[in-house]
Amino acid sequence: MKIRRSVLIVFSGLDGAGKSTQIALLMDRLRQNSHKPHYVWTRGGYTPIFEMMKTLLRRFPGRVMPPSGSNLQRTQVFRKRRVRRLWLGLALLDLLWVYGIQLRWWQWRGRTVICDRYIWDTLIDFRLNFPQEQVEDWWLWRVVKWVAPQPQTAFLLLIPVEESMRRSDIKKEPFRDPSTVLTQRLEQYESLAREGYWHVMDGRRPIPDLAAEILEVLQQPEKHLSSSDKQTLLRDPVA
Repeated sequence: MKIRRSVLIVFSGLDGAGKSTQIALLMDRLRQNSHKPHYVWTRGGYTPIFEMMKTLLRRFPGRVMPPSGSNLQRTQVFRKRRVRRLWLGLALLDLLWVYGIQLRWWQWRGRTVICDRYIWDTLIDFRLNFPQEQVEDWWLWRVVKWVAPQPQTAFLLLIPVEESMRRSDIKKEPFRDPSTVLTQRLEQYESLAREGYWHVMDGRRPIPDLAAEILEVLQQPEKHLSSSDKQTLLRDPVA
């Protein structure tokens, strides 16, 4: 299997589209071929370091940070502009560390890095959850985009909203999005996908077929994002 080492491979898409399954299969295949893949889950505001920061902030008087999950207290707290901006600022600083230091460190060590979600998934999250803040105009967001490594290949797995909800029910996801939000999320993915940023795949296809296509794409450099495409994707991912 001819896949270069020290590269970044990204998987994006709706919940339940099959990202985790395909990542696990790919990592097993890479290990069988003497690669040392490193898995990283990234989502702005929910990475391990940020979760630790939120836990610490919840111990301060006044409970600046609301409880996790969808709840009335969380909704009320995030109506306060200072809380929203604090939350977003910490999330971006966390991503700055993950993308600018951690990912590059693993690549420098010769590891193939596989990201479950990436900067574009976070962009969609921020657009949907904090439209009033227009995070894309923040200088800190621009810095995060600037330091984010360019992926060798980015895969986008999509499924209909109804199928996403069905699979989430089967997995008993505790904090799944309602159908209205999933519909908006799917529209965002489809809008960005029209720019040619991802290799788009139908997550309803049989698992072995998807796995075979992923390996085929990774082994054919001509199917990877060109340097100019990568640059456009990372610097200006705007629908």
